[in-house]
Amino acid sequence: MLSGRTILITGAGRGLGRAIATRLGEAGATLWLADVRADWGEAAVAELRGDGVAARFVPVDLRDEASVDAMFATVGPLYGVVNNAALADGVGGKAIHELEVADWDRVLAVNLRGTFLVTRGAARALIAAGGGRIVSIGSDAAAYGSPRLAHYIASKGGVAALTRTAARDLGPHGITVNTVSPGLTESESAAFVPEHRHELYRLNRALTRPQQPADLVGAVAFLLGPEAGYITGQELIVDGGFVLK
Repeated sequence: MLSGRTILITGAGRGLGRAIATRLGEAGATLWLADVRADWGEAAVAELRGDGVAARFVPVDLRDEASVDAMFATVGPLYGVVNNAALADGVGGKAIHELEVADWDRVLAVNLRGTFLVTRGAARALIAAGGGRIVSIGSDAAAYGSPRLAHYIASKGGVAALTRTAARDLGPHGITVNTVSPGLTESESAAFVPEHRHELYRLNRALTRPQQPADLVGAVAFLLGPEAGYITGQELIVDGGFVLK
């Protein structure tokens, strides 16, 4: 499905990013795995190569414009980009009136500003290539309005909004832009989520089993694949029916 396609995935060293990389590798894509942690990224690349996937690692710090620009200079021509990297570990717990500006800025710098920087770089690369795909990972928490997560909610809501305007800007260049928003997923970051939020999801999902990374990756692969060429500017919520629209 993606044979001959080169795709860059940010935050691919672990969790959802690593699961996405595995799925896209199975679909035949050539992969660039980007992460701020070289040890995570290199380990993921080694595992993928062991499974016969063409994969390479590139370091990136999404807070640093020069680092993002250097990443795109390194990877060269692309077909697709997955904006997955985000701060999610240990970001909750404070109501909006308790949040420090420094905490707000730290989360927005990676989750929204960083996503903008990567989307901008991706757009430039894909325009030069004559078209392509951008998929960003959002969160159903932004649609639900989870409490004590104002900075995270704002950042992920911003990602969905950025998707819509980027789709209009880039459509004339043959580039689709979409967001896939998972629910609370059983990955490394879930260990930092308070038990009451796990219970909230357990009680209110239409599908009662816990969400796994494998539940998300098919949607990402679809939006990067040949059958999704006329889908753009959309947010696809994949959370087992916790948020219903």
